[in-house]
Amino acid sequence: MKTHHLLSALLLSAITFPAFGQNQSAPNAPVSAAIPPRTAQANVDAEAAKKAGDWVDSLRLADSAKAERVTEVVATHLKTIRDWHNEHPFTTVPAGINPVTGKPLSQLDRQIIANSAMPKSVHENLMAGLRKDLNAEQVEAILDKYTVGKVAFTMNGYRGIIPDMAKVEEAFIVTQLKQAREEAVDYKNMDQISTIFKIHKTRIEQYLNDNGRNWKALYKTFAGTLKSKKADTNAPVVNPTP
Repeated sequence: MKTHHLLSALLLSAITFPAFGQNQSAPNAPVSAAIPPRTAQANVDAEAAKKAGDWVDSLRLADSAKAERVTEVVATHLKTIRDWHNEHPFTTVPAGINPVTGKPLSQLDRQIIANSAMPKSVHENLMAGLRKDLNAEQVEAILDKYTVGKVAFTMNGYRGIIPDMAKVEEAFIVTQLKQAREEAVDYKNMDQISTIFKIHKTRIEQYLNDNGRNWKALYKTFAGTLKSKKADTNAPVVNPTP
């Protein structure tokens, strides 16, 4: 297994939707810096629809009517989570402390809290719509598109750190990562998605510690192995965090 491939860090930024417009209220009116609200909304909606279409096209569905329905389900969900995020900035959540760590809530913490208050029906509608027309493997493929393949990427990281992983451990880790993926699709950008995965990674590491493993020791050994390979081959060392 190529550890440098399995453990390379994801460097993805939040998706933005540029839009262009011109004030045409008069023949000689100057170009306005402000984009008409309807035009801006149409542009970002078109971006969401295109993304949904690209994701569904990757499934190569033979039934065009089915593909259209799934595309609409995904596009609607993308628009809804975008709008909720934009309409509920982190400032809608009062500053305070994390009750577990006692540290002040970060802007990211507060934004995730705001986004997590989105009605559950939004997620339920997505999953029901996907399962209506897709098999389990195809549903997972769409969820992977939302989360840029973080389940497989992270699982490969754990396999590199725990080369003698037992089947029961693998089953627990995969279950946690898939739960993280399904929860993460309701968040707008990669910082938020990664934070949702981190919640489940913490559970995984606690599970390992509770069942005879020493996560810190495993991680330290693996990091040391990478460092040795760097010294031997002069190859770049990548972040070993799964």
